[in-house]
Amino acid sequence: MEVRSVSESEVIMTELVLPTHTNALGTIFGGVVMSWIDIAAAIAAQRHSRKVVVTASIDALNFIAPIFQGWVVNLKASVNYAGKTSMEVGVRVDAENPITGERVHTASAYLTFVALDSHGKPALIPQLKPATPDEKRRFQAAQTRRAQRLQKRPTA
Repeated sequence: MEVRSVSESEVIMTELVLPTHTNALGTIFGGVVMSWIDIAAAIAAQRHSRKVVVTASIDALNFIAPIFQGWVVNLKASVNYAGKTSMEVGVRVDAENPITGERVHTASAYLTFVALDSHGKPALIPQLKPATPDEKRRFQAAQTRRAQRLQKRPTA
């Protein structure tokens, strides 16, 4: 079975908050942030699997701080864990005031993706080899979250 490193799937995505992204308070719509999170995570999952991927789930998403019009949003995504056909991708969202340089952690999310073959069926993916202490910690935490997700899964 093929093995890939975490660094092979890392994504750094930068967006500018435009007026069309904001509500009446001048802060970004949560749905826009969710969309950007899903895109960054999908790219990471696709880089790891080298296959078409679909979002299977998004764990609880908490918005920690507002993001204002004109600010820069930086999303960092990487694969935390890979199973047989699915993988967990972690995404961290930071906002940056381009005038002051202030940076604020605004959201984090864990998403599960499934890789698909040419018939739209789940496809085998490479294993993940975490290298750094941080990657190993995220890998172990992802295994715990996966076990919790499987326990919550409805039985047919």
